Amino acid sequence: MTAKKPDLLRDNELIYGRLLTVDEPHLIQRYNKALAAFGLKPTKLKSFQIDRTGFSPEVAEECGDYDYLDPNEVNRRFIILTPSQIDLPVVHTAFSNTSQLMFEFMSKNQRAIDALTIKDVIYGEIEDSVPKVNDIEDLLSISQVEFKVLSAEDVLGKAAELGKLVDRLKQEPDAWRDNAMLTRMVELAKVCGDIRENALVPDQVIFRHNAYWTSHFGGLYVFVDPDMTTVIGDPAAPGFRRSRPWQVSYLSINDADKVFKFLATTGRIELPRASWIEASGYLEHRAEMVVRALIRDAEPDRNLTDVDKVWLQTWIQSHADLITRDGNFPFLNAAKREIAQLGHLKIEDVFPQQRFLVIRAKSDHPDAWLTNRLISDFVPSDFVSRYIFNKQGFYKDYDGFSDAWRSHVVDVLKTTYLKDKVAFRTRLYGLTD
Repeated sequence: MTAKKPDLLRDNELIYGRLLTVDEPHLIQRYNKALAAFGLKPTKLKSFQIDRTGFSPEVAEECGDYDYLDPNEVNRRFIILTPSQIDLPVVHTAFSNTSQLMFEFMSKNQRAIDALTIKDVIYGEIEDSVPKVNDIEDLLSISQVEFKVLSAEDVLGKAAELGKLVDRLKQEPDAWRDNAMLTRMVELAKVCGDIRENALVPDQVIFRHNAYWTSHFGGLYVFVDPDMTTVIGDPAAPGFRRSRPWQVSYLSINDADKVFKFLATTGRIELPRASWIEASGYLEHRAEMVVRALIRDAEPDRNLTDVDKVWLQTWIQSHADLITRDGNFPFLNAAKREIAQLGHLKIEDVFPQQRFLVIRAKSDHPDAWLTNRLISDFVPSDFVSRYIFNKQGFYKDYDGFSDAWRSHVVDVLKTTYLKDKVAFRTRLYGLTD
């Protein structure tokens, strides 16, 4: 992601939206203690926003480093000021599963986080087995991550110390005579409270590192099945087809046929059938996105503010040659007719690249969001799907748009997806969560 997006995205909460404002002096002080522990300069800002991991776009701009919590784009750092961060998005990360890992950690250790953040800031690293990613082997060696958790006032350490002293008091008959120990316990209790009631030490800190997308090597997907791991990316990536060939299948992101077959045979996608196609309006949405992209290419500076379906139909009719040459709009109309007649589409008769126009992820599969992200890489014309599932890809596309097209894209997202995100995702993609 580039350093700073135009205000149009921020003003409409299409980038860095739904973040938590930090403006209370004691919380800013705690945040600065975490920054200092990471060897970073304290922020001078009186107000800034943070995401689930504690990343702040304003602090990133202030220090001129958007990777200040993500050095080397591995072993991600985190700063937790409040338990409410669990409800925030993650807006800057090199791994698509960072958000899920943070959610799992905060869910499993809710009591400890609730207790600790009353008095302290929690910070640390999502640590894995590699300090730096140089090739695909480094990525494949990450099977689990461990949350290395610290606190600025060392409440965690003091709670652990108090726990040991309590055990000693219980187990050693004469321990109650040790006045120095009892005095120390009182001092620690003033900081930690009653550790029998307040769970101050996180219970679970190790989590599985499953399927994900990473920004390394131009963007790489890793899917994990019981008997095989599949890597999808640029064949030029170091280690591609050479790392663990006995247990890893490698697919080029440029090979639409093989990628489609992988998604279909592993049960990750819904093939085009009337049961979901007709109710969702999926093909109509794809067709409209195809036409809008053709308008962008043909007339990049056209003002599309007042465009409606009648205008679009007129444009289609007056640019029939362009529509036919591109082929995607006629294909989608033909697919719609075939599904209405047969109840399904003969997918084997469809060109591999066009297959991605008529499929979506199987909503109940654990990799549904990741699969929809991969599908969006094959349908760049659908900027709505790109925005929902593949924000890094969307922002990269957005950088190349004209001002007129940027305004149009923002308007479409505001009037469709942002209006009711849950309802939109449910209808179009079958996703209820």
